Amino acid sequence: MTRQTDVVVIGGGQAGLAAGYHLRRKKLDFVILDAQGTPGGAWQHTWDSLHLFSPAAFSSLPGRIMSAQPGHEYPDAGHVVEYLSDYEQRYELPVHRPVRVQQVRRDGDRLRVETDKDIWSARAVVSATGTWWRPFLPAVPGRNDFAGRQLHTSGYRRPSDFAGQRVVVVGGGNSGAQIAADLATHDGVDPTWVTQRPPRFLADDVDGRALFDAATARRRALDEGRTDTGGVASLGDIVAVPPVREARDAGLLKASPMFTRLTADGIEWADGTRAAADAVIWCTGFRPALSHLAALGLRGPRGHIPTHGTRAAGEPRLHLLGYGDWTGPASATLIGVGRPARDAATEIAELLSR
Repeated sequence: MTRQTDVVVIGGGQAGLAAGYHLRRKKLDFVILDAQGTPGGAWQHTWDSLHLFSPAAFSSLPGRIMSAQPGHEYPDAGHVVEYLSDYEQRYELPVHRPVRVQQVRRDGDRLRVETDKDIWSARAVVSATGTWWRPFLPAVPGRNDFAGRQLHTSGYRRPSDFAGQRVVVVGGGNSGAQIAADLATHDGVDPTWVTQRPPRFLADDVDGRALFDAATARRRALDEGRTDTGGVASLGDIVAVPPVREARDAGLLKASPMFTRLTADGIEWADGTRAAADAVIWCTGFRPALSHLAALGLRGPRGHIPTHGTRAAGEPRLHLLGYGDWTGPASATLIGVGRPARDAATEIAELLSR
């Protein structure tokens, strides 16, 4: 069955909802197709102790301030899920779930969106699938030889799952530091944190508000042809959220250099030193989840689709939202996705009015 609409938004997480808010304000006919069975996007699949980097009021989608979570300066993931669920209900966003988009194809003057349920014919598409569904695992020698458990950030839930185990946490970013701290403060777990370079902690008073400002200032400088400010990367790699700061200050969060290979029962460094391990958690980042756009032939270097703002350079009917700075400053964050979502909706409305 083929169904028609003006705009199909692929993804019902924070970026998809922000797009829906602005498309609604433009009075466009649209649907949001979400592969998840319940609201909340990737936030409903994070680890138990995860909290935002910013207070609730600075972590909101357009049009509705997130309420504070009692007892928490920085809300946890469960609070974000509740907020996103309330958000789509408040604005009566037309979310269809669970619907998995398989492929987007050109179909004359329209785009054909093929799903596991129906086929949608649209005049424009917003891809807002994010990165959580495409974890990146580095090609480390011996990875297939290791006999213990291996999982990615996306599969980690709680330290009690590793009681009595020696766990290697790989990665010098926020997820690596937070999971290493989570394990280090749990009795009965023996963690080893390894990073490619010495960890760079941001100043203790820097949170998501400052990061958003830095990302926005960098994008403005680049757009105006001025010197690159370095953005967030110039400040450091790790936000010292309270659990990380406490573990660091207690001497429990010390990083070792990256090992050179995995062995059957652990890890080995360049000098031949070895350490036994029962599990390895790869906190090594994500890649854009864009396989549903493969038929359009738009992928460029590093797997990105070249864009002008949020609009695909090779397909003006397609906008990408929420994948990182290449689709808008801080667009992969709650507070940052609103502006590029507004810009995408504005361009789409102009396109459809022609």
